[in-house]
Amino acid sequence: MQQSLLEFEQVYYTYPGAKQSALNGLNLRIPAHKRCALIGQNGCGKTTLFLLANGLYKPHKGSVRWQDKPLQYDRQSLMKLRQQVGLVFQDPEQQLVASTVEEDISYGLCNLGLPTGEIKQRVEQALVEFGLIELAQRPVHHLSLGQKKRVSIADVMVLRPQLLLLDEPTAYLDRLHTRNLMATLKKIHAAGTTILMATHDLDLVYRWADWIFVMDRGQLVIEGKPQDVFTQRGVLEDLQLGVPLIYEMLFAEGVAEEGPVLERLRQRILSLFRYF
Repeated sequence: MQQSLLEFEQVYYTYPGAKQSALNGLNLRIPAHKRCALIGQNGCGKTTLFLLANGLYKPHKGSVRWQDKPLQYDRQSLMKLRQQVGLVFQDPEQQLVASTVEEDISYGLCNLGLPTGEIKQRVEQALVEFGLIELAQRPVHHLSLGQKKRVSIADVMVLRPQLLLLDEPTAYLDRLHTRNLMATLKKIHAAGTTILMATHDLDLVYRWADWIFVMDRGQLVIEGKPQDVFTQRGVLEDLQLGVPLIYEMLFAEGVAEEGPVLERLRQRILSLFRYF
């Protein structure tokens, strides 16, 4: 059985005034060291899951466990949790709080009360790792959207979390900035950080993820490796999610006669499209 970093056990959460629960008895375990993707229609509970994972919300029923221990919601425990579980919002404007890039990256470290020398060293390292040296003194409101997203990830990764949560990280990015972002995530994962990304981009999910969670109406309905999840085309279409383009091409009706040779060819082609 794979080691789990974060677990949701029968978790319910309902927003004030809402008639339906955003999370409705969610059971989900995030495996350590994986690149995980979270997919589902808008309103299925993806963002709520992230806010509960980071301790910004507290479940109304059920429990959230970090490394097999229930979350504690006192200030000191939450501060420690947010060093270990980093959350990057879809809109970077929600995270950028300081005047310049350098100040913004140092903000979380200053809140921890770290020595000045250590803060300086870690900020300089983050500027190098995320290609932000030339932007260090740039006002954050002068940055492009792609640059802001890079800074928001650096803000989180400077704290050295074990788990990185990304809510629609490629939203509104062009092809170049998306490729640059994915290269950054590749380095982050290679350095040992587990990643969970919520996204609607199924082609990206197929190429990048090791493990996929599919949510609907606040519950986990499917999970598994990409090749196992996307072969459940009927279920995904019932959820109005569809499948990646490569599956559309290879498994369209009438493409060719079924048989073992064709299936081997299909699996070989699929494997070639798995990574950037």
